[in-house]
Amino acid sequence: MGCAQRDAARRPGSETMETLEFLLKNWEYVLRLLGEHAWVVGVAVSIAIATGVPIGIWITFNQRAADIVLYLAGIMMTVPSIALFGLMIPILSIFGYGIGTVPAVVALVLYSQLPIIRNTYAAIKNVEPSLIDAGLGMGMTRFQVLYKVQVPLALSVIFAGVRVAVVMSIGIGAIAAYIGAGGLGHLIFRGIAQSYDAMINAGAITVSLMAIAADLLFGFFERKLVSKGLRVEK
Repeated sequence: MGCAQRDAARRPGSETMETLEFLLKNWEYVLRLLGEHAWVVGVAVSIAIATGVPIGIWITFNQRAADIVLYLAGIMMTVPSIALFGLMIPILSIFGYGIGTVPAVVALVLYSQLPIIRNTYAAIKNVEPSLIDAGLGMGMTRFQVLYKVQVPLALSVIFAGVRVAVVMSIGIGAIAAYIGAGGLGHLIFRGIAQSYDAMINAGAITVSLMAIAADLLFGFFERKLVSKGLRVEK
């Protein structure tokens, strides 16, 4: 990581080789940061799913609540991630969690809400009314129709929202290193500070591969849990 190495004249392909060399020499360090990144994103997305899906279902029964919730979630998406992380510091400092993983998780949960709530709401609302009437006509309660008819039919669209939230959280999670949350963003910020291109590239490439792997993983779960005829083709 010396200055001579960083300032050496670049030959075609030399930057790629330096990045690969950095990854090979520091694979344990990169793997540890990958684990930190996955933990923060995993906790945040799990909380977002546990809250966003029920909220998305609930607002299908109350149009006024739907308008308010979707409007607030949309506003949250317009706030720059670095600004939101900054806002978390003074607010959570009151409880002793100004920096670190807690504000990062809170921010990622807020960012993940819109795609999950919006997709859940849209999927449930777009189920054919005739299917709901058929279920009620067979003697099912409204609750049974919801969870035995509407949710299964909406599951593919809900999964699509979760996949968007996961991939987005992985990317935004890299910025969380700025407030001491660790993760792969540490490589990017440290590389920028040291003008070390190989470290920056290693962090960016690993984040990208992590996002691709997560999307493929959730796609696999979708294929296992959702009937082929009900899937939303991309």
